[in-house]
Amino acid sequence: MTPVLFALGAALGASGRYALGFMEKSWQSLLIVNTLGSLVIGLVFEADLSTDVELVVGVGLCGSLTTFSSFADELHRLGPRRGTAYAALTVLLCSSAIALATLVL
Repeated sequence: MTPVLFALGAALGASGRYALGFMEKSWQSLLIVNTLGSLVIGLVFEADLSTDVELVVGVGLCGSLTTFSSFADELHRLGPRRGTAYAALTVLLCSSAIALATLVL
């Protein structure tokens, strides 16, 4: 059953990322999605849930919600100067979201 739930979680995450990108295709929307995904994955793993839940929500949903390929594409599109600032901001916000999750739980 876990592979089916994993696939469902991945489909939901990818659909969420696509929907947000469809409404507002910009580096800001990707930054929001990556930060939200980092918060959720931090909460899931900090809550010490079952391995199946961690796999489905943490890896499936959050893995497809926050894709490195979209991040890399946005970095390339923004160019060296703005891309570097965007990368630094992404690392700062995503790390902060995970730290917040550890403080909450």
